[in-house]
Amino acid sequence: MPHKPDYQIRSFKFACGILNLCRELEEARTVPGRVINQLLRSGTSIGANLEEARAAQSRADLLAKFSIALKESRETLYWLRLIESTCRVPSALLRPALTEANELVAILTTSVIRMK
Repeated sequence: MPHKPDYQIRSFKFACGILNLCRELEEARTVPGRVINQLLRSGTSIGANLEEARAAQSRADLLAKFSIALKESRETLYWLRLIESTCRVPSALLRPALTEANELVAILTTSVIRMK
């Protein structure tokens, strides 16, 4: 089996964490369902786009997939910050996802810049 780069492993683990976080938020009933759905969609899309990038047909296709993953990571960060600022959710519950989302943004920003 081919070696997966660190960012792919991290983005998959992040998606798993987002899925679990969304389940907890649904159970707590303190975050509107539409916001949870947006967080789930963007948070799991990062890894999906990076997985698609493994089969990129060209450098431009690779850059496009990484750029989408970067946009999705920024969107995920937005939803997490929105939840933190407006909903009664313990910061400790959100902090790991916020930290990892920030790190994914940094990693993907560097990757996209290098590809250009």
